[in-house]
Parts: sequence; C-alpha cells; structure tokens
Amino acid sequence: MIAARDRLVSAILEFLSTEDLLTLDDVRAALEAEIDHAGDDALASLRTRLVAGNEGVYEPRDVLAQRIHHLLADKLLLPESSLTGLEHVRAVEGRRVVIFANHLSYSDVNLFEILLHRAGADTLADRLTAIAGPKVFTSRARRFSSLCFGTIKTAQSADVASDEAVMSAREIARASRLAIDTSLERLRAGDAVVLFGEGSRSRTGGMQPLLPAVTRYLDDDEAWVLPVGLTGTEALFPVGATGLQRVRVTAHAGRPFRARDLQERSGNERRLIVDTIGCAIAAHLPQAYRGVYGDAAADLQEARRLAGAL
Repeated sequence: MIAARDRLVSAILEFLSTEDLLTLDDVRAALEAEIDHAGDDALASLRTRLVAGNEGVYEPRDVLAQRIHHLLADKLLLPESSLTGLEHVRAVEGRRVVIFANHLSYSDVNLFEILLHRAGADTLADRLTAIAGPKVFTSRARRFSSLCFGTIKTAQSADVASDEAVMSAREIARASRLAIDTSLERLRAGDAVVLFGEGSRSRTGGMQPLLPAVTRYLDDDEAWVLPVGLTGTEALFPVGATGLQRVRVTAHAGRPFRARDLQERSGNERRLIVDTIGCAIAAHLPQAYRGVYGDAAADLQEARRLAGAL
C-alpha cells in the first residue's frame, strides 16, 4: 500500500502550492506517518470511498480523512482562529440540533468542525452531518473534504444551481424530499445537522436570502436551532485560486432556540422563519458579511424582533 499512500499524499500536496519546499517536505512526512499509523485497511477504505463517490443519500464520516484534514489545518489555520459562544455550543451538545450558518466556502464545515475540536467541543464536532449540494460530489477533492463529517446529498434549488448541478424539477423535488427525510432520521439518531440556508456559497462574502424551503428541515418537535456566523473561510481556497492559503477563521455561535417556538411565534410563515434565522446569524457577523441581513434592510424589523425574543 506504499504506492497508494504516496499517490494520496502527492495529490494532497498539490493544494499546498503556496508553501515552500521545506514546509512541504515536513507536511509530506507528517501525512505519511498519519496514514501509516491508520493502517492499510483504513487507507484501502478511504480509497474505495473516493473512487466510488457517494451513491446514496447519506455518507458517514471517514476517520482517516478527518485526521488528515486536522493535520493540514495545523499548517493552514492562523493561531488567532477561534470559536466564540462556546456556552451556546455546550447548551445543545446532547440535543437534536440544526446548525444554520452563512455559506462562504466549500470548506465551511471542515473549518467549523476543527474549531469545535480546538475549543474542546468534541461531542458536537463528532456529531456533525452536513446537507451538501451536488457540486460537492463532482470532484474527488471535494468528496475527500466531505468525508470529514457525515453528509446528506440534496439537490440545489434551480434558482441557485450552476451548470454543474442541473437537474429536472422532478429530480430536484425527489432529491430534496429524500434529503429532508434522511436529515430527520439522522437528527433522531443523534447527529447534529449543518445547513446552509442560502443554498449556495456567497461570491461577495455578504449573506444571501435564506431559502424558505429549508424550513422543512425543522419538522421535528424536539429540534433546536443553533445560529453560527463564519468569517474568513472564503480566503482558504478563493474562487479562481489554484492552492490553499493560510487564513484566520472565526466561528461565532449564537444563543440556540427551539424550532417549535420559532414556528409558533411566526405563525409558520416560512419567509419570516428563515429571515429570523438569517438575522440571528447576521447578529454574530461583522457588517460586511451580513449582506441582505444588514442593518440597512428596513423590511426585516419583524424578523429582527423575533430573533431577539427567541
């Protein structure tokens, strides 16, 4: 399996094109040691999953892929990267929780998971299962990143899908229903579901409107919502870049609230529900990241009031 290990290590190092040769040699040695420690069976399993891709709706995490990403994060995350609001994370550690965050990068969940571990929130970090659009599974590199946590494949809305993810209306409806049903099953099995309600990553850094359809992921009487604001993840692998960059990333966890309370207080009005969640996320972001949920949005007064009340 030495040849297989070396091919995997070489593929990973291609992303570190901004590093000097001495650093790359250090990373190579660390990667080889990590893979050798995991053993041949772990490497063979990872290779099989990378080649086969995700043919089902739900894909569990791969421990070796997770360990490799943690090793790389030690090289790429600047020391001042941090998670705040740990008390709010602790409050949902043993609960059914849907984590809503703004979407900046394909690496959002990876970096959030690492910050949780660094903050000592291992219980929640190891429960993460992300709702992932089809573009995540269109390349081996993206699939590799997605194996660091559980994933549930869904379809993107036709309004936000790119040419990589074109599906018919019937296919979108079927995939969305399967993803919702699977996410509710995973919630009840103990997973913490991570959802990017904007439907696609922001190209400007500012938040886009959350999609009303995501309210269906809250159809569990015991579900809680944890709003999280992310900054800096967009700089790890910028649009158009050929390699990874060193970054300072922050995750700000807000006060959690019951999904049922939000539904009742909003009269189950889907636009108000998602805008309330959007305001709850934006409250933990710098103004430049708030986008449509910025302070200048006059039509969000009821959503802001409701977010504050919850």
